[in-house]
Amino acid sequence: MAKKKNKAKKATLAEKADKFVCYQKSVQSPEHELEIFNQVYNEAYGRRPLSLREDFCGTFAVCCEWVKSDEERTAFGIDLCPDTLQWGKDHNLAKLDEEQASRVTVLEQDVRAGNTPTVDLLAAQNFSFWIFKKRQEVIDYFKVAYNNLNDEGVMLMDMMGGKECYNTTITDKRKVKKGKKGFDYHWEQAYFNPVTADCSFYIHFRFADGSKMKRAFEYHWRFWTVPEVREMLAEAGFSKSLVYWEQEDDDGEDTGVWMAEETAINNDSWLCYIVGIK
Repeated sequence: MAKKKNKAKKATLAEKADKFVCYQKSVQSPEHELEIFNQVYNEAYGRRPLSLREDFCGTFAVCCEWVKSDEERTAFGIDLCPDTLQWGKDHNLAKLDEEQASRVTVLEQDVRAGNTPTVDLLAAQNFSFWIFKKRQEVIDYFKVAYNNLNDEGVMLMDMMGGKECYNTTITDKRKVKKGKKGFDYHWEQAYFNPVTADCSFYIHFRFADGSKMKRAFEYHWRFWTVPEVREMLAEAGFSKSLVYWEQEDDDGEDTGVWMAEETAINNDSWLCYIVGIK
């Protein structure tokens, strides 16, 4: 008697998921980034920026949103990972019309190559420059960024801090989308060495069927502080730097309003933007 064939194992939601889709839905907000870009540049120079260079651009969603926002705008996306850039071409660039897409240039190279035309605004988002763990490496990168800016140019980076960010027992869990097709975003603070400031973070995604995409993205950085970054910007030639901090209401809730500040509340966890003015 013939044995019954085993049924093929049904793929889990984690196995079927696209990690880049999950990343963009849970981490990125290009519309918000453009609001900050426009604000800081206008406050520095009294006009709107037209050219953008997105370093460590990944899937360069910000570049695509940038050219969609204004028919005069151009964007350069710089990243070393060919697979990530290709995904961006297939899924982000492909959604633009032909004219918009013609104003996006994507380069697979080190951000320190310094071979692009000068731009109004250079962005290094998602703590990406923390990949440089030595002070001179950061300064050398900032010098390249400085030289890639127009005379009226701005460099913008985001930063995180607060005592909770050093706590390796914490995994921040957030539901991104509800229902059967929903998923959760987990940000694991896996490692921190207080002697060297080396740190490791992982992004995991958990799905409605209980399956999990572990270490979909991982980061091994040096944890830089705001004063260190401002000092290095000055050494690289920037005339000044500003720290944009989100304002709070009377109940301590975030308002979505960002202002340049020289003092801030010592929250357990915080995010800010550092802006280098050429």
